[in-house]
Amino acid sequence: MGKTAWVFPGQGAQTVGMGKDVWETNAEAKKLFEAADASVGFDLSRIAFEGPDAELKQTANTQPALLTASLAYLEAFKAAGGAEARPDYVAGHSLGEWTALAAAGALSHADAARLVHMRGRFMEEAIPGGKGAMAAVLGAEREALAALCEAVSAEAGRVELANVNCPGQIVVSGTREGVEAVTARGKETGAKRIIPLEVSGPFHSSLMKPASERLSELLESVVIQAPAVPLIANVTARETSDPSDIRSLLVRQVFSPVLWEDSVRRLIELGVDTFVEFGPGTVLAGLIKKIDKEVRTISVNSAESAKEAVPALL
Repeated sequence: MGKTAWVFPGQGAQTVGMGKDVWETNAEAKKLFEAADASVGFDLSRIAFEGPDAELKQTANTQPALLTASLAYLEAFKAAGGAEARPDYVAGHSLGEWTALAAAGALSHADAARLVHMRGRFMEEAIPGGKGAMAAVLGAEREALAALCEAVSAEAGRVELANVNCPGQIVVSGTREGVEAVTARGKETGAKRIIPLEVSGPFHSSLMKPASERLSELLESVVIQAPAVPLIANVTARETSDPSDIRSLLVRQVFSPVLWEDSVRRLIELGVDTFVEFGPGTVLAGLIKKIDKEVRTISVNSAESAKEAVPALL
């Protein structure tokens, strides 16, 4: 019998209306949204359910809303008969790592929602608007792209690998000049297309270090428990259950690349053959299939799919 990992999406997966169907039908899901509203001090549920999209896309809103919606889908799955289901590991993409930790009991939902709201604010404030950029590079060789980023950083402006998502999909992040120079020279790395991303800052680059320092201070006052199952961390693509390790990894994650492809490969090495994605959309399921098409993926992104997932997993 293979093992199971629960995975949680990051920024970019959000959609207006996410979580509303489970909020309407599940008392625990409703409590989660009410607790998130209280934690952040404003009507986050309204932004998640009604938008407008521009308001939901603000990083400080996106992060707690997406975390809460993903946990709400998990509650719907439990209520539909999945309460006995247990993953062997959890993982999340960027913000999703916080959701994974909350799902595994390492962080309370209230603390996680408040902290990611502040994390989003710190990320938006780390560098003046328009000074940073990110771009998705499709088809490039990873080593060649890393070497190009190093060369460009020395000549034009700092730019680094930010998200290693799956073979042929890597996001770069850094100064506007650095990202533009990589875009201009991308064909040298085998890139077929380079797509600028609509983001409010150069996330997962060393330009985010001011945000990580502010987050580190906040994290000192928060209790982190050992998760019920190991987390595969973005920064290392290795498993950990140690609270002090998790604390430092959450700080490093803000300015370090998200090693998603490596994390999925590590989970497969550890015997995982079923990945259950809790959260709006199917972004992670798509990436996982590009890494290994033999594994099984299940997406829980509605009240209906929460019910359908139960017999598939029990």
